[in-house]
Amino acid sequence: MKKQPLAFRMRPKKIEHIIGQQHLIGEGKLLRRMVDAGQLSSMILYGPPGIGKTSIASAISGSTGTPSKMLNAVVNNKKDMEIAVEEAKMYGQLILILDEVHRLDKGKQDFLLPYLENGLLILIGATTANPFHSINPAIRSRCQIFELEPLTAPDIELALNRALQDETNGYGREKITVVDEALEHLALACGGDVRSALNGLELAILSTFPNELGEKVISLSTAESCIQKKSFQHDKDGDAHYDVLSAFQKSIRGSDVNAALHYLARLIEAGDLISIHRRLLVIAYEDIGLASPQAGSRTLSAIESAERLGLPEARIPLANAVIELCLSPKSNSAYKALDAALTDIRNGKIGVIPKHLKDSHYQGATQLGRGMDYKYPHDYEHGWVKQQYLPDALKNSSYYQPKRTGKFEMTLADVYERLHRNPK
Repeated sequence: MKKQPLAFRMRPKKIEHIIGQQHLIGEGKLLRRMVDAGQLSSMILYGPPGIGKTSIASAISGSTGTPSKMLNAVVNNKKDMEIAVEEAKMYGQLILILDEVHRLDKGKQDFLLPYLENGLLILIGATTANPFHSINPAIRSRCQIFELEPLTAPDIELALNRALQDETNGYGREKITVVDEALEHLALACGGDVRSALNGLELAILSTFPNELGEKVISLSTAESCIQKKSFQHDKDGDAHYDVLSAFQKSIRGSDVNAALHYLARLIEAGDLISIHRRLLVIAYEDIGLASPQAGSRTLSAIESAERLGLPEARIPLANAVIELCLSPKSNSAYKALDAALTDIRNGKIGVIPKHLKDSHYQGATQLGRGMDYKYPHDYEHGWVKQQYLPDALKNSSYYQPKRTGKFEMTLADVYERLHRNPK
């Protein structure tokens, strides 16, 4: 009886056996060219769990014939790394596969750096954390960074079929039939984690008794009982969290209701109401803005309702708000106008406030020329009179660029343009 888990036994030994990741290991791609040329450099493989980071590292070792040693940045200590260096000296070069590389402390890092510099060690770090956020620049600057993509259901099915057919490491010598629905369930329920799918398949095989013909038939119900649907993972402090929030806002900005509801559902499933509420308010004013000003107050009302209701009912007013924001006209003219004014100020373009606008509510103000020649708009027809408000240095500046994407701002645009035509 094989003691090692199926997922471990099926780990690819050659780069061409890797499933998925063709953007890295396909013909002509950078990582594939490095392997084919035998010219390796240290690298960091970044992506979600169970998609083949350590498998690629092992396959690189197998394809290039370079000895490798696998360590964990948390579990293994400096002594273990010293042993790896001695092995590297014996072989001439060693691939150090370092899992959880983002957890590498300064002492271990300082020890490894000279050996990365002279090429004695080729570091292949594996991490689920964004290396640009989590890995020390001293290590990161010495490594190529490759982001792995989540595996698709067809990718997972390919891995499962390989395991069923492999006579050495899989179950190719046994009479096993997996019904199509069961295979599909294993591929979907694992959430893109091939390790989870293979372990689920193995549990189904080991827990199924042969029929009278000596064949094990894996049914859908067996598959369902052997792999629990992978729980939705959403780290509120992680890189993926900000990716979802970014996609959420961009989907609303792009008026794609279905995409926005999808990302809202992911955030709700993660129980992250605070981020939802904050982002919706930002969207109401940043992306809808003057095109539909009432969207801001209605969004706030929906947020307050969601806060009072709590989940799961909170999803109801939030869905209303998201759909309205998606289908509202869009304008960013207000905050862009302010940003333009801020840019001038930060670049030193400030100028002196015109004397007729300065405060004149104190004795002696007139002697200083404060408030003199100020024209009070309410004394004029239509409540407007032409006069200079900006400092001389900026008197020709124009920050607000109105858009005509909603009835409200169209009205504002008409007024703005009329006033700027210098009426009598």
